[in-house]
Amino acid sequence: MESKLVIYNTLTRQKERFEPLHAPNVGMYVCGPTVYGDPHLGHARPAITFDLVFRYLKHLGYKVRYVRNITDVGHLEHDADEGEDKIAKKARLEQLEPMEIAQYYTNRYHQAMEALNVLPPSIEPHATGHIIEQQQLVQQIIDNGFAYESNGSIYFDIEAYNKKYHYGILSGRTLENIKDESRELAGVGEKHNQADFALWKKAQPEHIMRWPSPWSDGFPGWHCECTAMGRKYLGETFDIHGGGMDLVFPHHECEIAQATASMGHSAVKYWMHNNMLTINGQKMGKSYNNFITLEQFFTGNHPLLEKAYSAMTIRFFVLSAHYRGTVDFSNEALQAAEKGLEKLMNAISDLERIQPSDKCDAETERVVKSLRQKCYDAMNDDFATPQVISHLFEACTVVNKLVDHKAAICADCLKELSETMRLFAFDILGLREEKGNSNAEREEAFGKVVDMVLELRAKAKADKDWATSDKIRDELAAAGFEVKDTKDGVTWRLNK
Repeated sequence: MESKLVIYNTLTRQKERFEPLHAPNVGMYVCGPTVYGDPHLGHARPAITFDLVFRYLKHLGYKVRYVRNITDVGHLEHDADEGEDKIAKKARLEQLEPMEIAQYYTNRYHQAMEALNVLPPSIEPHATGHIIEQQQLVQQIIDNGFAYESNGSIYFDIEAYNKKYHYGILSGRTLENIKDESRELAGVGEKHNQADFALWKKAQPEHIMRWPSPWSDGFPGWHCECTAMGRKYLGETFDIHGGGMDLVFPHHECEIAQATASMGHSAVKYWMHNNMLTINGQKMGKSYNNFITLEQFFTGNHPLLEKAYSAMTIRFFVLSAHYRGTVDFSNEALQAAEKGLEKLMNAISDLERIQPSDKCDAETERVVKSLRQKCYDAMNDDFATPQVISHLFEACTVVNKLVDHKAAICADCLKELSETMRLFAFDILGLREEKGNSNAEREEAFGKVVDMVLELRAKAKADKDWATSDKIRDELAAAGFEVKDTKDGVTWRLNK
């Protein structure tokens, strides 16, 4: 299978033609959520980004095994190696079992993903379900001379690893840079070098999430889970590993080191990272008091929100920017996305009532015949969704002209236009008409009533009762209905 798809590889810092290791099979691993709180806008971006990748690769004919993990142990409060486990802390505060916390927020995450029309992955492994695999990984790294035990904990020896391999190839950092950054903590704790990271942590007496191991009763380090589970489900080498840019260092850098230290070679061919999402130019976070959950977006229940925003508005907002670009939230930006989504959905709905002509006018034919290839070219250029949306908007302009009888389209071109717009809007971008928002839903709800009113208007016109006719039209307009008299009859639309 010859691929025209080009993706940006964070590892090589350049765009590369996508050539799967075992085509048509593709292995893709994406870091999923740590389930100790409600899903927020930061969770939405990587989920939507890699859902797009998943959808498009499948559309191209690849058989994709998509693995997205659930982190339910090992992610500590202070940093990767120190502090209380985030899920255990939540469980202690709420006097619940840790797995109750993990299950509750996993369910919440799934509900949010369904609302965003994010397809479920092929496999969704949990860190707590793969303790044995993580212990086996740790033992391999010890046996190969790249880890050491200290007081029951196991640490990765970065200096030993760096002598044979290179630590920092993904982030571009050097070992000296990393040492300098951690120098203020030098001499503290049980590590040989403060830059070393935990593979296994001995559990303190108060730590409620623990498992027996050859070294101590404890728990795996945060970085181990993805390396162990990626290898289990995708093999020693696989195609794509993705996640947010904030994971490049240390998480993904440590993953590369662990894989190489245990197997003698790296596991991943293409590393992909979506960029950060900010709110009014500032990083989103609880410490900045600008943390907004997805449920708050859907309900509008947050001081920073002027109104509620639908799940598809959020998805369209994310896709309106390239996945490697920064996205800055503001009410203005979301309202612009809302209008853009409405424009696209209205145009697709309007296609159903356009009557074809014997032939197309030149401009319509040009747009229709080039639309599909333009959209493919944009997707093949590292998933350039803003360009895809721009091309679809150009098609929307054509649709509006056709509705207003300012352009003509033949049956074959109308079929091609409809199929192309639906393919890229629904199947690839993953948008969908939302209940209560789409033209189809609104027409079903109000159609009979509006048709009855328009019949009364038609009777008034037939009786030359222009005052009543105009009054009905004006009242409908005031209620949000757009009524048009065309040579084919009367059409109407309920505007937002």
